[in-house]
Amino acid sequence: MKLPLLFLITLLVTQPSSTPQQIADELLAADRAFAAASAKTDLITGISAMFASDVAMPAPGAIAYGSQKAIEALRANPANAGATAVWTPARVAISSDGLHGFTAGFMTIKRADGSINPAKYLAYWEKQQAGWRVRAYKRAAAKQAAPDTKVSYLLPERIMVSMLTPEKFDRDRQSLSDAEKSFAADAQKMGLGAAFKKYGSSDAINLGGGGVPAFAWGNEAIASLVSQGEPASGSSVNWGPEKAIVAVSGDFGVTIGYITPNKPGADGKTPPGQPFFTIWRRDSDGVWRYIAE
Repeated sequence: MKLPLLFLITLLVTQPSSTPQQIADELLAADRAFAAASAKTDLITGISAMFASDVAMPAPGAIAYGSQKAIEALRANPANAGATAVWTPARVAISSDGLHGFTAGFMTIKRADGSINPAKYLAYWEKQQAGWRVRAYKRAAAKQAAPDTKVSYLLPERIMVSMLTPEKFDRDRQSLSDAEKSFAADAQKMGLGAAFKKYGSSDAINLGGGGVPAFAWGNEAIASLVSQGEPASGSSVNWGPEKAIVAVSGDFGVTIGYITPNKPGADGKTPPGQPFFTIWRRDSDGVWRYIAE
């Protein structure tokens, strides 16, 4: 395959003096700056300002690939017209090369009619020539505003210079895709809750449903959340990735795809797949575990 220029370099140079904390704080500052700018404009302009050109954003029934499609999807929701949005990050994580990361936090949306809607967000970032930009993004409704939450960090032990070849990049990306596929395959056998516990990290977060203001924290809590209403064995849904993004360091990435019901609906037809993305970290033992979804 032909890789973009960024991936054709042999040696990626990072600032050896930068600590994981410094880089995470830099990402937090970028997220907060976009939030501050959003407060002065409309929701669509404010949110889309941080999108990379190839952003992926789950939308009703599909994944909007590319900033233009993502903006069109935001415009297609009439509730976004005339709305404003501000947000505050509550979780940050970075890859060991310091070039990929995610933020998650809480949002306040003021609609054109004056109503206030609390929400949650998850953004996967990459540090590009123009600065930190979002490669994958999603929002979820919240029942009420979240309580004040101190920012928590998921950081590597140190920032490392990463060697890169096209072959390594392909191996890392395939390894991440395979982890998502194994996750789904195991869920069909052991059940959704057991699979989410097995494949998740103890410090993972899940945005949770609209009925809760904050996140589900940790793989056990997430497993309990997703297994509600599920069969005792097996799973009501299946899923798989159609795209994977990985950091040069090979320890951090995101899978993007669709969740599909295993059984047809009442009309005998299989409902359309629902888009998802999952953020992963490869631990020191070489195993991928999800850390945010």
